[in-house]
Amino acid sequence: MREWQTNGSISVAHLQAISDGVTGHGRALSFVRGGDGQPVACALMDDGTSIAGAMGRAEFRRLFISYLWVDAQWRGMGLGAEALHRLEALALERGCTQTLIESLDDAVADWYVRCGYQRVACLVEYCGPWSRHTLLKPLSTVNHR
Repeated sequence: MREWQTNGSISVAHLQAISDGVTGHGRALSFVRGGDGQPVACALMDDGTSIAGAMGRAEFRRLFISYLWVDAQWRGMGLGAEALHRLEALALERGCTQTLIESLDDAVADWYVRCGYQRVACLVEYCGPWSRHTLLKPLSTVNHR
């Protein structure tokens, strides 16, 4: 018997199935067009505890950054920039020529600009007071020596 469930009545497993279905479909479409996204990641550990890291995927000669994170107590020490540069260097090894990231935080988008990224799009008030910034950076071996 078919039955629609809504909101809180949907189990976490069913929500995960929806997410996995969309992701799997997107990967299949990409693969047909020559894509083969490979994970790219780096993590900084302090006595076995994660304190910073970044991750994304390399596909179509572009690094798509999904996450860049520094634990609150370690911020302001340059670890975010170091994680970003390490991820970019790994992408270069995978043959990437560009990297792309999005942010909903104006200050974070400004930080990416200071790291060599260019704003290529901005959707103002994308989500309430937050604007969606899309930033792109060409990669070269000169940037990562």
